[in-house]
Amino acid sequence: MAPAAADGGAESQRQADRLKQEGNALFRKERLSAAIDAYTGAITLCPNVAVYWTNRALCFKKRSEWAKVEADCRTAIQLDSQSVKGHYMLGLALVNSQRLSEGIKALEKSLELGRGAHPASYMVEEIWQELSKAKYIEWEGLSRERASQLQKLKVACKQALRNYNNLSYPAADAPDEQLDELEEIFMKAAKADTPAEVPDHLCCKITLDIFRDPVITPSGVTYERAVLLDHLQTVGKFDPVTREALEPHQLVPNLAIKEAVHAFLSEHGWAYKIR
Repeated sequence: MAPAAADGGAESQRQADRLKQEGNALFRKERLSAAIDAYTGAITLCPNVAVYWTNRALCFKKRSEWAKVEADCRTAIQLDSQSVKGHYMLGLALVNSQRLSEGIKALEKSLELGRGAHPASYMVEEIWQELSKAKYIEWEGLSRERASQLQKLKVACKQALRNYNNLSYPAADAPDEQLDELEEIFMKAAKADTPAEVPDHLCCKITLDIFRDPVITPSGVTYERAVLLDHLQTVGKFDPVTREALEPHQLVPNLAIKEAVHAFLSEHGWAYKIR
């Protein structure tokens, strides 16, 4: 009985894989309903294979059916906690369902997993783009809230200053210099939410964009990992700035710059805006 059961299981797996391949072909042709049916057939035969769930979720994503994307991705993650696509599409589903903080956490997890597995892949760049959008939206909401609170506080402080001066000097208004000082204090308080230039040392010398995954070469120059790996593969194995010979295995994560970028973005969320 055991060999027969094993054979039955192997046959189910073969059928499921065929349905998956059929679904992939249908997806490429934009025949989403038929692709969903194929992936559903694969799931019915072998429900414990995470990729079947993420493939079907990708179809639902194309149709913006976010509740179904979320459900399939949660199942995929239960089956494979290291699923980059599972965490990525779950993040997208949550962001598009107005659950921003949850979505950002899922996108951050997918980015962490993606960088560990394939640091130079298109998927890592795509995840970063979506994470940046979500982070910028989050900053915009918090920035509006802070601006409103600061404005209310400024009005209250000015009124309190006038009331104090009226008690001391009933016939006089609050001195202009005091009001100017108060205005300056609130301008400084709002400065963190005012877009400006990102410091040069936090930007890649090739892309001129803020670092995402910085690495340092033996020459002491820091680059964006994916961009430098692409340069080494397509242009030549040398440092773009110093022109010294360079191999991928010589790259070392620049943790100091990475931490500085994290600190800067935490204080200046406007820098997440993609140019």
